[in-house]
Amino acid sequence: MTHDFDTPVSREGTASLKYEGRETYFGTKDITPVWVADMDFAAPVAVTRALVGRAEHTIYGYTEYPESMFISMQDWFKTRHNWEIDRESIVMCPGVVPSIYAAITALTEVGDKVIIQPPVYHPFFTAVTDTQRTLVENPLRLEGNHYQMDLEHLAECAEAGAKFLVLCSPHNPVGRVWRQSELEGLLEVARRYGLTIISDEIHADLIFPGQKHLAITTLADDVSIITTVSPSKTFNIPGLGLSAMVISDKAQRKAIKQVFSQWHVSNMNPFSICGFEAAYQHGEAWLKDLMLYLKITKETVKFYLKESLPDITVVESEGTYLLWLDCRKMAMKDVELHHFFIEQAKVAMSPGTLFGIAGSGFMRLNIAAPRSLIMMVLKSIRSAYIS
Repeated sequence: MTHDFDTPVSREGTASLKYEGRETYFGTKDITPVWVADMDFAAPVAVTRALVGRAEHTIYGYTEYPESMFISMQDWFKTRHNWEIDRESIVMCPGVVPSIYAAITALTEVGDKVIIQPPVYHPFFTAVTDTQRTLVENPLRLEGNHYQMDLEHLAECAEAGAKFLVLCSPHNPVGRVWRQSELEGLLEVARRYGLTIISDEIHADLIFPGQKHLAITTLADDVSIITTVSPSKTFNIPGLGLSAMVISDKAQRKAIKQVFSQWHVSNMNPFSICGFEAAYQHGEAWLKDLMLYLKITKETVKFYLKESLPDITVVESEGTYLLWLDCRKMAMKDVELHHFFIEQAKVAMSPGTLFGIAGSGFMRLNIAAPRSLIMMVLKSIRSAYIS
């Protein structure tokens, strides 16, 4: 590896949500943050150089999207994911969550049923309820140490009148990278009942060696699919706030653009644009090293827990830098779990219940930090648990 992920980078004084938001979210600053999904690693040097170079221009006026930015995105997905994206299908957005809100607002009506698959990223819930749509849950099934889709129940949800499915692929928080057979099964249900799918693929590039992400839209041209993507999680630039939707259907593109226009949302930030382009153009070598580093960290966590803290197990993860920890053997209620990790272990993780009722008894651990910090976290948990 040519990139250094071991040397800590101080984030104090940067208004970092992960660090400086500790007191707001957890009631104390005396706690190690391994919760919100950003990394404690420096972004690729090419991204920093692009941002510095743009800053040195000294005029930061209204900015258009350069064609080179679109080409960088198209080349990235063609090379890495065998996905040829038509230029006209790309709609630039201020983030994946606003994109999901906009799609639901544009393509469904108040009261329409929208399916999500918990335990899942918590804004999926609010994207449905905040827009006055009807939330329908199609929970994943934990079989052994591996989550599966319940396609039979999904079909029941669709048959009961659901019109829209929000898919998380790869899945946050459980770490699944869906197999082609699983996605094809989902597509068959969508095809049979006329479901529109919005696929959140923001973690598409954070795939462990030996696994392969498939953009669901590449598997079907007869199902209504909208895909959201961004370099933000991949290259640790979520604060730049720029993403893209890939929408093949012209009428859907028009409807979603109209919603953004009504909201008066602008995402034409010159720094976001140059960071987006530089990441896709020059970030590949950095990403390769990152995933090797994270794989070793993941295996280290699994080994440590198995040997030293067997009441916590890691659900098998195939992608993302988020580990889904099964804490049910600790025999604590969710309130007690929260108290234990915050007050005793001094570790700030995301509670499983944040991702729905199906997350009861689980915690989400962000391992995208120097391995020494992750080991310190594990040792703090063990010390608190055995004392």
